Amino acid sequence: VAGEKRQAWRTVLPFSLGRLLGYSVLGMTAGALGQALQSWLASPLVGWLLGGATILVGLSLLWRRKAGPGACNGSAKVALPLTALTKTAKPAKATLPGGLFLMGAGMALNPCAPLGTVLLAASTTGSAVAGLGLGLGFGAGAVLIPTLLFAFGVAHFGRQLREHLLRWRPGLEVGASAMLIVLGLSTMLGWVKP
Repeated sequence: VAGEKRQAWRTVLPFSLGRLLGYSVLGMTAGALGQALQSWLASPLVGWLLGGATILVGLSLLWRRKAGPGACNGSAKVALPLTALTKTAKPAKATLPGGLFLMGAGMALNPCAPLGTVLLAASTTGSAVAGLGLGLGFGAGAVLIPTLLFAFGVAHFGRQLREHLLRWRPGLEVGASAMLIVLGLSTMLGWVKP
């Protein structure tokens, strides 16, 4: 059980730290760029860029699912969280460029209204330090609460959760990929504002 908890934290911690860094850097950049960023965020090009990035994430998840474990190329090996649990089974490995840390940092690029509000507020300050504070505060709220819930909830029931979700894995992967693609298209078409 202790080994399972350590393995779970090896997945959650780099991902969460990557998210926190991503939000902090975005806030600092928004504060440093100030007013120029406000007009850039209103540009339709931003929606197309963010939407395209989100669609690529969704398509890469579908591709990884089709190609199977080990299909991604890169240097960091991470254990996929939903693996068959038997005494002799080893967790499936897949390689991701930059691992979970960069995946978490990339989460900061997903458009959402609260993040857009934080970036807008950071840009009005005209200060990189104030923007960093806003991004760090947003990231702490977005990362700490789910991490604490994980620590006290999911980690405790991790084995049972994985066993029960394993049969739903294909549907969950396809559903998550489809949602990312729809979100990306909605952002590109201007239905979701960055």
